[in-house]
Amino acid sequence: MKPTLLVLAAGMGSRYGGVKQIDAVGLHGETLLDFATYDAMRSDFGKVVYIIRRDIEKDFRERLFDRVARNFDAEYVFQEPTKCFTEEQIKKQVERKKPWGTIHAVLCAEEKIKTPFAVINADDYYGREGFATLGAYLKSLNNTDDKHAMVSFILKNTMSLNGTVSRGVCNIKDGQLVSMKEHTKIGFKDNKVISQLEDGEIELTGNESVSMNLFGFTPKAFEGFHAYWDDFVKNNVSSEKAEALLPEAASLIVTKGWGSIKVFTSTEKWFGMTYPEDRAIVKSEIAKKIEQNYYPDKLWEK
Repeated sequence: MKPTLLVLAAGMGSRYGGVKQIDAVGLHGETLLDFATYDAMRSDFGKVVYIIRRDIEKDFRERLFDRVARNFDAEYVFQEPTKCFTEEQIKKQVERKKPWGTIHAVLCAEEKIKTPFAVINADDYYGREGFATLGAYLKSLNNTDDKHAMVSFILKNTMSLNGTVSRGVCNIKDGQLVSMKEHTKIGFKDNKVISQLEDGEIELTGNESVSMNLFGFTPKAFEGFHAYWDDFVKNNVSSEKAEALLPEAASLIVTKGWGSIKVFTSTEKWFGMTYPEDRAIVKSEIAKKIEQNYYPDKLWEK
């Protein structure tokens, strides 16, 4: 069966200052997500499911979805702030602006997932190599397999000159993920790669293998996701800012023995839409790939 592409597109874009997931970067108004979806389609994925906020639905349809849906099997779901909570838990919530995180987003789309699936961020460029590798692996699995996968990237290839980035630093042994720690603020300082942690700063080499949320799971993974989510809600239901993160849940699957995660490594150089200054870089990089015939001048036929 062909795998599904699941896209995390409900972020607030607070550092970017706008709805970056539908900002035009291509020659004909295409978004970064157009190119990711196109790469997945070319890599024999059978469907895409976008997870969005309800308040961006109109713009999302006009700037991306309707165009994609004319060319590929596409759906979208909403990351609702009260979904996946009991009535009692909803009563304990406080007003918050941020969504509940990437695991909450994935759980909001669970009913749409009928095959092994890949997960990506809406604002990152991954390259076709990662989709092709992950797609081929996922096609070899059935829905009850617990042998999941991910594509890691080299940290120095994923840094931004415009500010800090969030990356899951991976511990890998014999091609398998052993554990993963989310570093939410990695940036350059005095020509060094520094991660700002709650208890201080640490220097990284830049050669670490990191997660960019390019994962491949079977539906079996939802058992681990629910276990992680239940524990997260128990401790954070009244929080204004806490987020349930996909890398943490993926790491838990491995450390708890609920499954394995095979690691493929990509040498692609990342670019993405984290800060306003990034848009010009993304547009330039996409233009170069079109000049090299990596992408057609106009991505979609219809």
